[in-house]
Amino acid sequence: MREEFASEGPDVILSRALSEGLAARLERKEQAIVLLNRRGFATVVFCRQCGATLECPNCSVSLTVHKRINRARCHYCNYSMAVPKTCANCAGPYLEQVGFGTERVEEEILAQFPDARVARVDRDTIRRRGAIVGLLSRFAAGEIDILVGTQMIAKGHDFPRVTLVGVVSADVGLGLADFRAAERTFQLLTQVAGRAGRGEILGEAIVQTIYPNHYSIRHACRQDYHAFFAEELNYRKAMRYPPAVALINVVIKARTSAGAMEDATDLVNDLRSGSDTYRVLGPAPAPLSRLKGEHRAQVFLKGTHRATMRTALLAALAGKPELRRRVVIDVDPMTVL
Repeated sequence: MREEFASEGPDVILSRALSEGLAARLERKEQAIVLLNRRGFATVVFCRQCGATLECPNCSVSLTVHKRINRARCHYCNYSMAVPKTCANCAGPYLEQVGFGTERVEEEILAQFPDARVARVDRDTIRRRGAIVGLLSRFAAGEIDILVGTQMIAKGHDFPRVTLVGVVSADVGLGLADFRAAERTFQLLTQVAGRAGRGEILGEAIVQTIYPNHYSIRHACRQDYHAFFAEELNYRKAMRYPPAVALINVVIKARTSAGAMEDATDLVNDLRSGSDTYRVLGPAPAPLSRLKGEHRAQVFLKGTHRATMRTALLAALAGKPELRRRVVIDVDPMTVL
């Protein structure tokens, strides 16, 4: 996609390869799936005049624009507001919408192929009970040409007429502050690529990325699980992440950022004085430093003996009943966000 941006500009959503692939399937009366694991129309609203962004009042994230309902929504606490016409900070009318999600991809496909029958599967379109079953049934019956969606279209579906899978922004998850980011990216790409060519006609997957040499994307395109496993395991061992060591993620919540960090510091001091058999990392603000109105600090325990770390953590919290109610402990976490 770096080459696409250089030749076509930074607003390219569908690469030439994917556009040509979709056109070929429409001509041959075959079906296609286009995946982007991010919903909405635009991911950020900012003011060109003062630089302010539209943020959630409860969480440390930008609000996502949903064009069809003309609202900006937080995908964590579900706060929403009408999309403003002027900046709340400087009253300037120069609001820009950048980034894109599945709603924007759907609009772009319809703009390029106005006669195509396009449907979208994400949380916004399947809120009504039975909606996803109805959409997938229509797709299976051949009433939809192109299905756009998030990861919920990647797993377990068998559509023999699908001969093309397109992945937009395949690297969207690689920038997350989570040691499992490459693993999740590999899983998602491998799963969605498996939706193409399940009938008698061979399938094709077109993966759009600005990091084509990243090992998770490279091995996913080759469907080479063993090569990915070996490279990911080397990374985990070098950085001392599971499965090389056991990991406990501790999140401390408080009304203020300073309060969360102060409580986390007290906890860390108790943990560090307890044993030399494990490492304590932190405290630090959590990647989502504010969520649903609560400020969050984060502490990691790394070691080879879960029981020792668990005992030390429970002992450190034993004399702090009020703090214990505001602490979330996750042993061997699947996510550290």
